[in-house]
Amino acid sequence: MLLGYNTNGFAHHRLEGALAILAELGYRSVAITLDHHALNPFEGDLPAQVEKVRRLLETLNLRCVVETGARYLLDPRCKHQPTLIGPTEEERERRLLFICHAIVIARELRADAVSFWSGTATDEAAESVLMDRLVHGCLRLCDFAETREVRLAFEPEPGMFIDTMDRFANLYERMRSPRFGLTLDIGHLHCQGEPIADNIRKWSEIIWNVHIEDMRRGVHDHLMFGDGEIDFGPVFAALKEIQFQGGVHVELSRHSHDAVNTARKALAFLETWT
Repeated sequence: MLLGYNTNGFAHHRLEGALAILAELGYRSVAITLDHHALNPFEGDLPAQVEKVRRLLETLNLRCVVETGARYLLDPRCKHQPTLIGPTEEERERRLLFICHAIVIARELRADAVSFWSGTATDEAAESVLMDRLVHGCLRLCDFAETREVRLAFEPEPGMFIDTMDRFANLYERMRSPRFGLTLDIGHLHCQGEPIADNIRKWSEIIWNVHIEDMRRGVHDHLMFGDGEIDFGPVFAALKEIQFQGGVHVELSRHSHDAVNTARKALAFLETWT
């Protein structure tokens, strides 16, 4: 496994600076969250930016995944909106286009995967309707990703339509695409009382991205290691058991005010288990 860090935890840094710092600290992978100042897909000089970052990743010997969880990139007024389960076709197409841009960027960066989630519903549609919307969008993304040889890693998240591993299993059953896999967030599992090590083993063949942080049961708040309740011994034992070769990315976006110190402390903690 490769210890990594999500750039959403360096919100006040330029992307290139954050990558250099993370490599200097000793991280070997980065989860690049596309955002206003980090490979924004809607900027005109994007190809040049992507090529610059690709070369930098190569120089720094960093692997990467591409993350699509920017809070206000698509809508400056509504966090994480619009989504693939939005009530109108126009809203769903905006999210779909964004993820397609992320897939193109991931191909150029030679990223391990593109990570995304369902989002939350903004209308009163039945669950079956929401699932149909999501499946339709995911299948289109799989087709797009197939032509570019990019993997998609779907993340269940507390409070979103697909929140638990059971709901993910229902979605996965309808996908059946070799391009469709899983982003497994360790804290999310603990938050919802789901067995962490068991799920690592169960989904080992399609875990293409891991998020890690501390958390308390029932509270979706990403915490610094030691400030929550997770026993990380069995977590890393399971990751070693399945011989996970991808990135295990620290996700502490609310710690950006102290990004460098937080990243340093997080790495020191994780290295005790690897």
